Amino acid sequence: MNAPIRPQSSFKLEDYPFRLADNVRYGDLDPNKHVNNGVYSTYFETARVTLLRSGDRGLMPKGLSWMLVHLAIDFRAEMHWPGSFELGIGVSKLGRTSATFAQVVFAGDVCTASAEAVTVLVDATTRKPTPLTPEIIERFQPWMLRA
Repeated sequence: MNAPIRPQSSFKLEDYPFRLADNVRYGDLDPNKHVNNGVYSTYFETARVTLLRSGDRGLMPKGLSWMLVHLAIDFRAEMHWPGSFELGIGVSKLGRTSATFAQVVFAGDVCTASAEAVTVLVDATTRKPTPLTPEIIERFQPWMLRA
């Protein structure tokens, strides 16, 4: 029997402009036979890194890097193996040197976890925070949260 599902807010996967599908791995489970809470941070990392580092999006300028400075996860429902899920991510706020992401994991129609992640743009050599340029801000626009 599954634990009761915590009440959902208004989480809708379509509000998250970047999405990835994945499968629950047997190794993701804990002794309670559901996905371990620590594994969710890896799921969220996969979405962030794929958005920031993949392809020609221009979100990872040469000589700069994104550093995670805050991650808060709310666990909303159990997820089990075998199964598949979808990750959603959108930018909820851009700061002077930071990007704040709203993230979700959906198993079917159920949001099993949500997170807020804050990353800071740093110079790869000095490791000091670096202001977002107008070009970076423009490149983030397609990935802004739709809610």
